[in-house]
Amino acid sequence: MRSLAKLFASDDGKMSCQRAALRRCHSWLLILLTTTGLGITRPLLANPPVSVVVSVAPLQTIVERVGGEQVTVTTMVRPGQSPHTYDPTPQQITALAQARVYVRIGVPFETAWLQRFQAVNPTLTILDARAGINLRHHAQPAPAAHDTNDDLHNKSNHHTDAPTAELDVHLWTSPRLVRSIAQQVRQQLAALDPAHTADYQRRQRAFDAELAQLDTTIAAKLRPLRHRTFFVYHPAWGYFADAYDLTQVAIEHEGKEPSARHLAQVIELAKQSGGRVIFVQPQINPRFAEQVAQAIGGRVATIDPLTPDYAATLLHMTDVLLEADTFAGGAP
Repeated sequence: MRSLAKLFASDDGKMSCQRAALRRCHSWLLILLTTTGLGITRPLLANPPVSVVVSVAPLQTIVERVGGEQVTVTTMVRPGQSPHTYDPTPQQITALAQARVYVRIGVPFETAWLQRFQAVNPTLTILDARAGINLRHHAQPAPAAHDTNDDLHNKSNHHTDAPTAELDVHLWTSPRLVRSIAQQVRQQLAALDPAHTADYQRRQRAFDAELAQLDTTIAAKLRPLRHRTFFVYHPAWGYFADAYDLTQVAIEHEGKEPSARHLAQVIELAKQSGGRVIFVQPQINPRFAEQVAQAIGGRVATIDPLTPDYAATLLHMTDVLLEADTFAGGAP
């Protein structure tokens, strides 16, 4: 029993003695004992759907578009939650115990929880959506007031072989990368459910055509954009920037609140580049973004990159950039 408790202890290996923490630990132990000691049997259907668990909602959309009625999908991080502070619920652990596939993308909670997921379900297949994709570095050096546009582009849109914890995982903000992820999903589903290989191929091809059209539409809309540097609080739009020759500058610095010096640099840079809109996510306090917007005479736009309808989100992001470009008028 002590070894099982250790499995679901905090990362530093110490169990809290507080009553709430003990209750939570007991819940995990009960789930673990139920799912591993007694066993949970999947329904004995002639052709049961493939049970898939994903980390974030955009991945759910991808799996459902490829899998159709042959899959059931559970999403771990629900709308309004942050992958940076998220912990799975007991109900989600139960779903994981019955799942055949977990699709990971490298969001922060997976580092701490993936091994525990596999302990609950040793036969769980892990599909890493990042496989074969050149990942970009999540952090960026602080901007300097004298940076040129080329300097900013080189700082913001760079790739690296750094450890996973330092990499940008928001792959779905680029339709081109979603096309690659959808192919991986199709291959994995076909391997687990060969009887429906043709169905998976048909849906993936149709989805791929939609993504190609989405990419073409966004590229055409953004081609005449004059002010190609945009500002965000959290750097979630790096792959979008890469895809359409834009530059993302973050207020957040190395995953932390900005210092006064960094904030002043961002404000000066926004003034020089003609920035008029600061993008924030609804999961994040907009306080610093509002400070920058007030200083440059701009506004804050709330866009959630974690929504399941990511295609509409990308088009909305595009339209806001175009509106800001018009609003900037004669700014440089």
